[in-house]
Amino acid sequence: MNWDWEKLRENQQNFEKKKDGGGPGMPKPPQMDDLLNKLKGFKFPGGFLVIIILLALFFGSSTFFTIKLDEVGVIQRFGKFNRIAQPGLSFKFPSGIEKVTKVKVKRIYKEEFGFQTVQGSSNYRFSSESSSQETSLMLTGDLNVAVVPWIVQYRISNPRNYMFEVKDVRAILRDMSEASMRTVVGDRSINEVISKREEIALAAKEMLQKEMTQAKSGINIVTIEMKKTNVPEPVQNSFNEVNQATQEKEQTIYKAREEYNKAVPLARGEAKRAIKDAEGYAIDRVNRAQGDTAKFSAVYKEYIKAKDVTKKRIYLESMLEIFPKLGKKYIIDSEQKNLLPFLNMGGVTPPFNPQNRSLNKSE
Repeated sequence: MNWDWEKLRENQQNFEKKKDGGGPGMPKPPQMDDLLNKLKGFKFPGGFLVIIILLALFFGSSTFFTIKLDEVGVIQRFGKFNRIAQPGLSFKFPSGIEKVTKVKVKRIYKEEFGFQTVQGSSNYRFSSESSSQETSLMLTGDLNVAVVPWIVQYRISNPRNYMFEVKDVRAILRDMSEASMRTVVGDRSINEVISKREEIALAAKEMLQKEMTQAKSGINIVTIEMKKTNVPEPVQNSFNEVNQATQEKEQTIYKAREEYNKAVPLARGEAKRAIKDAEGYAIDRVNRAQGDTAKFSAVYKEYIKAKDVTKKRIYLESMLEIFPKLGKKYIIDSEQKNLLPFLNMGGVTPPFNPQNRSLNKSE
């Protein structure tokens, strides 16, 4: 079935004229078709559409944002701190009202003092800048100059304090790190600075962390690593000679102590042995004296009882003890008058004469 569209449109127009009370001479109200035709003929300018798209993108990108796992977002509302956004998709008011600053809280930052790391390698070289050289030169406790390079590794622990409490966190970190290291090095000798780097680094870390916490910097010191310390290059040869002389001195002292440890115990042992011998000799002499005393007392008691017998016995015992020690003995009668006594001084024994009874020889 085909529709007569022209007839239907004419009937609709007549019906609308009757309904609106229109008649001849009255203005004709705008029709829907006319409005549609006008709208179809109207064209939006291209620039207006582009502006709308840009505004939509701007408000969308400034309203929604994403925080990575190793960072947090510090949100400011009209420049003032408002809140901390955690990792993930977050929402904020458009730019101009709220602003987000992403801070990496798990990243380890580092500051180098007195040297520069070569890019792409684990080697390092000393900086030629005068400020870095002055930073690494330090005075030790024994009034020596040492070259002390070191690294400070840290991370951001409090983003709010890191951004709003201190104007320049990196500058105060470098200044306080240098002050802490100079304080620790100034309390130690040059040999301790060279040989005890780990101990110095630990003490400097504790001091630096205390100062940074007190300043509300919002950073946490992870570690302080000290590189190879030495004396300045112009005096390095002299310093090596001094160290060599010191080592030779210590070696001589060790040898002397070794000899001392050998000689002193030996002398002490000899002294103790001499003392023991003297004590034994004293005991022996005392015992002998006591024995002689007891013997004399016993003889004296017997002498009191029989003086003549005791005297004669003592005389005979003495002669018995003395005569064997005299060698050859000649006994001549003092009353002999007739014969001339003759003593053979040549050692030849004269023949025995039975008539000469006045000359007797006994051994």
